Amino acid sequence: MKNRMFDVVIVGGGISGCALTYLLSKYTDVKSIAVLEKYDSLAPLNSNARSNSQTLHCGDIETNYKLEKAKLVKRQANMLVNYAKTVDINDFLYKFPKMILAVGDDECERLEKRHHEFAEAFPYMELWDAERIAEVEPAVALIDGKPRPEKIMASGCTDEYCAVNFGHLSKSFINSARKTNTEINVSLSSEVEKISKFDDHYELVTPQGTFMAKFVVVSAGAHSLLLANQLGHGLDLSILPMAGSFYYVPKMLNGKVYTMQNDKLPFAALHGDPDLVEMEKTRLGPTALVLPKLERYTKGTYLDFWRSLKLDRKVIRVFWDLMKDSTIRNYIFRNFAFEIPIIRQKLFAKDAQKIIPSLKAEDLEYAKGIGGLRPQVINKTTMVLQLGEASIMPENENLIFNMTPSPGATTCLGNAYRDTKIIAEQLGLNLDIEQLANDLLDGQDFD
Repeated sequence: MKNRMFDVVIVGGGISGCALTYLLSKYTDVKSIAVLEKYDSLAPLNSNARSNSQTLHCGDIETNYKLEKAKLVKRQANMLVNYAKTVDINDFLYKFPKMILAVGDDECERLEKRHHEFAEAFPYMELWDAERIAEVEPAVALIDGKPRPEKIMASGCTDEYCAVNFGHLSKSFINSARKTNTEINVSLSSEVEKISKFDDHYELVTPQGTFMAKFVVVSAGAHSLLLANQLGHGLDLSILPMAGSFYYVPKMLNGKVYTMQNDKLPFAALHGDPDLVEMEKTRLGPTALVLPKLERYTKGTYLDFWRSLKLDRKVIRVFWDLMKDSTIRNYIFRNFAFEIPIIRQKLFAKDAQKIIPSLKAEDLEYAKGIGGLRPQVINKTTMVLQLGEASIMPENENLIFNMTPSPGATTCLGNAYRDTKIIAEQLGLNLDIEQLANDLLDGQDFD
């Protein structure tokens, strides 16, 4: 493969890289694409079904979204639903009941207000009282067959797509890309060790040889920043790796139950989900833990963490500002405790009882090997923890570095569409926007 020139080289064979491969091959006249994956299979890390909550985030049950963001996320989520209609085998998208659960007078009041505000954008969502919740999710509303003592309310639905196996979806994207006229080369066990810039191309050094590209997109999670730094980009950014852990209980929920977000916490609120690879179990979580490595359940990457953290007074100042807030500080310490084997189940059970009030600590099983790691970006110029979308797009360069999508893998096609338009413009490719909009966006392009 040495010195083979490709139009586009994509670093990372997870959901983001595979989605971009599909859109480029399907809707542009790009001639050749190489996908370089560090490990020996596609979607081995955060896109793997065991590494994420398997949720199709539509903006309907995520109470940390404002209405405008929820509308945008809904359109991006619908791109995945529309894609599923184009393939012969859909082994990645599932329907379950789902709801936002409010517990107590204050939460119920906030939820009811939100439900009415979002009703026009999400007309399929219904406002449920305790009796209706008990019909859909008995374990949420009842204790030993009797209504739980607190006031509860939910905004929910029973017939919408809400769960995704993003690992299977990644492979589906590549299979679909291979049916186009574009040459698709997927090179596994091909960790990119170095990217070099030349006058009219880039060279990427891997154990499988050197790949040449007119345009390079790096979608390698937390490692994207390190590769950007090699070329002098993103030097004002730092990575804070946040790991999520989960617990299993025997199947107690029929679908997804999300709780109300604490506005002071930038991390995901607790939720319960069916597990697409362990269907006889319910998965509860995630916890949130800062880990000094860039990959959750692989060897090494500790040194990579320190290289990407770039610890200095600015980073320390961001940490200090976070820890000054007692709500965030207590949350972080409590989540550290969730990792201590002797006490974690009893502590977690207290939180999980908000969803399943009859739950006991002995019902919980720590889900070993389950959960991923999401890089949160620290902007050392603004000195803030930059939640949400994080990409580096250097001016006058045929380079894109994607670090973390928001919200998660749901936006893979939306982000890929953004990158596809940039690549098409830079390389002079024809992009069939009308066909893409008809296939994936219900006939109407993004504004």
